[in-house]
Amino acid sequence: QVQLVESGGGLVQPGGSLTLSCAASGFTLDDYAIGWFRQAPGKEREGVSCIKSSDGSTYYADSVKGRFTMSRDNAKNTRYLQMNKLKAEDTAVYYCAAARRLLYGWSTYTEYDYWGQGTQVTVSS
Repeated sequence: QVQLVESGGGLVQPGGSLTLSCAASGFTLDDYAIGWFRQAPGKEREGVSCIKSSDGSTYYADSVKGRFTMSRDNAKNTRYLQMNKLKAEDTAVYYCAAARRLLYGWSTYTEYDYWGQGTQVTVSS
């Protein structure tokens, strides 16, 4: 059974850090580009970051550049999103997703084949 499971969300103060994990079962992440998306209440789903399988290239939304970092552990079949200097506007449900091919751009959510259930990140004092 193909499954993506996110973990690591929670409540953090502004300026703090969290690391989200995206673990896969039933398929190998090596063959997929992995994206992180987020959705805040009343807002559209937004592409946050992506790591490509071919060469490990990473991509980031302007709003998180310099603060968020994606990485991978192929042995664990897991991808990570390290989030530093968190802001209140980073509050959202975060989803990881897997795309076999990206034809129209990493931040286009319709490109992705599999999705996790999401993990809540709340940045508040």
